[in-house]
Amino acid sequence: MTKIKVCGITSKADAFMCIDAGVDAVGFVFVDESPRKIAPEEAQRIISDLPPFVISVGIFVNRPEDEVIRIADICKLDILQLHGNELPNYCALFNRKVIKAFRVRGSDDIKAMPEYKVAGYLLDSYEEDRAGGTGKTFEWFLAQEATKYGPIILAGGLTPENVNRAIAAVHPYAVDVSSGVEERDTPGKKNKIKLTEFIRQVQNADSDIIIADKARKLFEWEEEEVKEKKGGFLFWRK
Repeated sequence: MTKIKVCGITSKADAFMCIDAGVDAVGFVFVDESPRKIAPEEAQRIISDLPPFVISVGIFVNRPEDEVIRIADICKLDILQLHGNELPNYCALFNRKVIKAFRVRGSDDIKAMPEYKVAGYLLDSYEEDRAGGTGKTFEWFLAQEATKYGPIILAGGLTPENVNRAIAAVHPYAVDVSSGVEERDTPGKKNKIKLTEFIRQVQNADSDIIIADKARKLFEWEEEEVKEKKGGFLFWRK
């Protein structure tokens, strides 16, 4: 089943709204330029109250190693998401799981992925001078191609209206949403109706994939059965 991460959490109320709706992970942005930035002390207060099995993710862009470690320790982050120009050796410095983000314009932008020995890869849309949170999509076939490198977290302009199609096209490990489930013109403030519909569409997409996979297997079984009958024998299978 496709995992769901909601990024840009700025309040305890929004964090628990996401959890109650069925989200698997919540993201906290430690980037000064972001309208969704949060102070480490505030993030720590929220994270300390999270229930078991909910993952906390910290988002960083080109920050010094010691600063990332300091914030991660204060907040007790589970995963670090590195969203800048961090190199493979930098990503290997931490004793926490790392997700490396790649901003995608074309196929050249995913070629470096195998060099990063990380827990997962987040693919986001590219916009000059913005590390993320663009609210724009990119060509999903590039993300589908990238699944051969490891777990893919699909981001970039996902909404309740398009996430079903995105999952059908890519079959990602997870989807990551921020502005797509927010109040209009209010970065960081999540909207319950949008969030609930987003999760419903993810679940629908997963159900469609399961049904299609069962139909494919049934077709293959029947095709093989016909071949065996033509050969004069038949093996019954469960």
